[in-house]
Amino acid sequence: MEINHWDRRYRSGERAAEDLDAAPTPLLVETARKLVPGKALDLACGTGRNALWLAGQGWRVTAVDGSPVAIETLRSRASERGMIVNTRVADLEKFEYKIEPSSWDLIAICYYLQRDLFQPAKEGVGPSRILVSIVHITEPGEEPTGHRLRHGELERYFQGWEILHRREGRPNDTAHQRSVAEIVARRPSGS
Repeated sequence: MEINHWDRRYRSGERAAEDLDAAPTPLLVETARKLVPGKALDLACGTGRNALWLAGQGWRVTAVDGSPVAIETLRSRASERGMIVNTRVADLEKFEYKIEPSSWDLIAICYYLQRDLFQPAKEGVGPSRILVSIVHITEPGEEPTGHRLRHGELERYFQGWEILHRREGRPNDTAHQRSVAEIVARRPSGS
């Protein structure tokens, strides 16, 4: 989807239940609660449901999205709550945001698929630190697209990593309806 489409969607409030009112992603909450808060990077953050939750738990959060409207909404929501979230407007598909190597304790890529983002995100996670990814997957009879992976494909991006959680099926997130693949992976300590 083009960024201007996202801007229109966020500006209109047509899907407020998903964009503004939805709870943070359950898998991210479950994962982050097991970790000591540190530096977190939320890629394709939208209006910030995950970034705001992480900040509220003591994480130092940087949230990145290509939609200026989403980022402005996130800034406003953080300010209303007295939270600090470092925000960046950057088109990830154009690599406008550079993920610094070995700099993050937690990176979240929730409900966003950009195949060539996996490697820089993996490099951005510090040794023994965590990456959470949730992507939509194809339904039976569908071919993969730019927005959906095949069943079993997500895990291949994390070969050599310790897989702490993997699941495919219906989402455990009321903001999404399509089947998903989820992974929580720990970067090897020696890499």
